[in-house]
Amino acid sequence: MIIDFHVHTFPAEIRDHRDRFFDDEPEFKLLYESPKSKLVSAADIVAMMDEQQVDMSVVFGFPWRNPETCKLNNDYVIDVVSRYPDRLRGMCCVDSLNPEAAQEVERCLEAGLSGVGELAFYGCGIDGECQMSLDPIMDLCRERDVPVLLHTNEEVGHLYPGKTPNTMIQIYETVSRFPDNTIVLAHWGGGIFFYHLLKKAVKETLKNVYYDTAASPFLYDSRIYQYAKDLVGIDKVLLGTDYPLLKPARYFKEMTEGGLDEADRQIVCGDNAARLLKLK
Repeated sequence: MIIDFHVHTFPAEIRDHRDRFFDDEPEFKLLYESPKSKLVSAADIVAMMDEQQVDMSVVFGFPWRNPETCKLNNDYVIDVVSRYPDRLRGMCCVDSLNPEAAQEVERCLEAGLSGVGELAFYGCGIDGECQMSLDPIMDLCRERDVPVLLHTNEEVGHLYPGKTPNTMIQIYETVSRFPDNTIVLAHWGGGIFFYHLLKKAVKETLKNVYYDTAASPFLYDSRIYQYAKDLVGIDKVLLGTDYPLLKPARYFKEMTEGGLDEADRQIVCGDNAARLLKLK
């Protein structure tokens, strides 16, 4: 089974009229103002999955500032998961700084979504206020034993739309704050897993952390797969494409180039996600 753990989708109101949302949503404008930044429907995603031989995708929207837009996108995810029960799982996406965020998360989990994410802090990084804002959301997810997907990125290197000012210590403090939650760090966790080479503290702190591969072909040499296998274990890596940014085939190619054999690729591309999603 092949499972893509990181896919974005939007309802028609947003796909067809994205410019209407730019004024009140600077983060959305930053990522999607360019017409080259695609917005896709669930039907588009399933068609891509058929083409790429992907069995299931985990879909979610965007951390909207406006609570009504947030609900609109989450309602769409809830709907499409019910329409494609064998192909899609969904996550609730919110702006955790919004006072209504935890209530929206509870509503979505009650409606059958499988976790929360991709939570992102594009303007400030994961600073102290943002970490505190995650408390009630993490409580809900810990009680229900569902994962939380957090946007993270590397501190150095080239700039690109959506690269946040998060620091390595912010990522580490966030994970430390929620030791009993299952946390997935998008985009390889900004490379934090390299600190598994430290002899003390880090391995224990990161024990419940997984890493998705979203945007990896744009960011890292393919050798990162072998480094991740050696440092944290192949059972902590999840295929995430960030589709429609990239299709799965690009990742499959890099996994092979990076030295993963067929058994490793099956673990990354399916087994780990199936375990987090509690698929039989």
